[in-house]
Amino acid sequence: MGENLKGRKEIPRLLAELEKIRKDMVGLDSRVKLDELGGRRLSATNLLHYVALRRLDIRKIQEELAGMGISSLGRSESHVLYNLDAVITILHSLNGTPVPLHPEGSGVTPAEGERLIEKNADSLFGTEKDGRAVRIMVTMPTAAATEFPLVRDLVAAGMDCMRINCAHDDREAWSSMIRNLRTAEVEVGRKCSVLMDIGGPKIRTGELSPGPQVLRIRPRRDSFGRVVSPARAVLKGSKGRSSPDDGQAVVQVEDAWLSKLEAGRKVKLKDARGAKRSMVVVARSPGSAIVESRKTIYLDNRTRLSSKLGGKTHWTKVENIPHREQSISLKRGNHLVVTADRTPGRPAVGGQAARISCTLPEALPYVKVGHAIWFDDGKIGGIVRQASGQELRVEITQAGSEGAELFSDKGINLPDSDLRLPSLTTKDKEDLRFIVKHADIVGYSFVRKPEDIKLLRSELKRLRKGAMAIVLKIETRKAFDELPSLLLEALRAPVSGVMIARGDLAVECGYERLAEVQEEILWMCEAAHLPAIWATQVLEGLTKGGLPSRAEVTDAAMGGRAECVMLNKGPHMVEALRALDNILRRMQEHQLKKTSLMRPLSIAGRFYEELDDSATVTSVRR
Repeated sequence: MGENLKGRKEIPRLLAELEKIRKDMVGLDSRVKLDELGGRRLSATNLLHYVALRRLDIRKIQEELAGMGISSLGRSESHVLYNLDAVITILHSLNGTPVPLHPEGSGVTPAEGERLIEKNADSLFGTEKDGRAVRIMVTMPTAAATEFPLVRDLVAAGMDCMRINCAHDDREAWSSMIRNLRTAEVEVGRKCSVLMDIGGPKIRTGELSPGPQVLRIRPRRDSFGRVVSPARAVLKGSKGRSSPDDGQAVVQVEDAWLSKLEAGRKVKLKDARGAKRSMVVVARSPGSAIVESRKTIYLDNRTRLSSKLGGKTHWTKVENIPHREQSISLKRGNHLVVTADRTPGRPAVGGQAARISCTLPEALPYVKVGHAIWFDDGKIGGIVRQASGQELRVEITQAGSEGAELFSDKGINLPDSDLRLPSLTTKDKEDLRFIVKHADIVGYSFVRKPEDIKLLRSELKRLRKGAMAIVLKIETRKAFDELPSLLLEALRAPVSGVMIARGDLAVECGYERLAEVQEEILWMCEAAHLPAIWATQVLEGLTKGGLPSRAEVTDAAMGGRAECVMLNKGPHMVEALRALDNILRRMQEHQLKKTSLMRPLSIAGRFYEELDDSATVTSVRR
């Protein structure tokens, strides 16, 4: 009772503080121009109210309100002013004072906020959901262009949106992927939208000098060095299959020699090191043979193979061994030169630092001494020690305890650098011509400021597709810092959404900040009533290796607070899609955004059943 009286005495102070917060909210939306928003003006206003609220530290107020049994404003993203006014009304009622009238009203109601988010998600992805509230987007591998069963199985398993990354493959492959999708839609009987990402000004490592033309095939061994499975290779003639199965090496040999080869025969050779080796033919098919060996073998274009065919020893030469992919070995303390020169890079040699070019040399003048630089999704990191505009000399500060290998075509992140580069490249503009004719949504990579969105919308209008849906990929620190302004500009588009690109965000903002960054983006999107896509490495272990980790399952469940979850490509993507569908269906019974839903729990029911059974047994015994 004493605590209750004390709480009542604090009501006038709380009311004064909440009225001041309300004044700040309404004041902010009067300072920002919200023209050309039409029906989305309510969402823009609610976003501004949320920004005004989250500028303040209201944790003490929340604690006091919760102690009085009143809403603590912690679940008000979609209806900020309405929730605040509801709390103010309750406090006035407890205080016995009249509720002041506000001419601007209380904004969006909880039901309207939920309806707006659902309506915008339907506009972006389509209305077909099969009883699952959260959509699933899947990134297409190159195989989706030629393997119709893969696409059909993805649609049947619950794919709601096909994602095609324009940074990979080409228009012919994209067209085939979409044709396969449209055929699958008819066969399966469900719709699926298409999102195509433009590549944007993504900076990647350039080419490296080719390595030696040598091919290594080796058996798999256990911890004691014992052979668990033999080394395997495919011997292929000119008309044999051009791609290996299960990662097997492919070795081209002469057709005449191969045609005489039979299953069970031995193939002998001296490998590229001069070591005597033999392989056994375990399978034959037209134009190819599969061979096995229990020892490691190195092959080059000088290697000759022999086999006794028809009582005679016949020879063939190995042909067209490709250059091995070169890499640069880096450890902490090493130096690496990143250059605008397109000459293929090389490892460190003769006391000279390793060198590698970048695919966007116009970014280098914006990089200053002391700036951080990251490679390959944060696997390798460094600090710029010298910068000339044409070259960066980088001291490696992060490369794992054993060092790391840097390959070509790996991403470069420059989180400290203000890269004043056009958000649409020449290639992006060419790709947009294809996208507007074939896709439902355009994904906007590396958006950094509101002007970038204006540029994209202007380009879409020029292509007579001004109403096309757009998704902003939030993947840089700059984009995160500008998020409220980006969302306000996105609301000017007829249909829009946000992708939380957590891989690049982790590198740009720091892994230790990723958890709070992804939460903040979810909250801001909900305040703007814009659908969010939870992306990057969802069920990655299952998709790539066939088995998820416990952490991945929890992460996938957390993704259920977004309107869409994205899966990446991998050998087990159909299996991962089915698992994700199952997880999301289960979690939607328990969670809606930040609100826990109180559906009946089976464990609670079983507890009551056990009590009833126990009482029955006791009654019988008596």
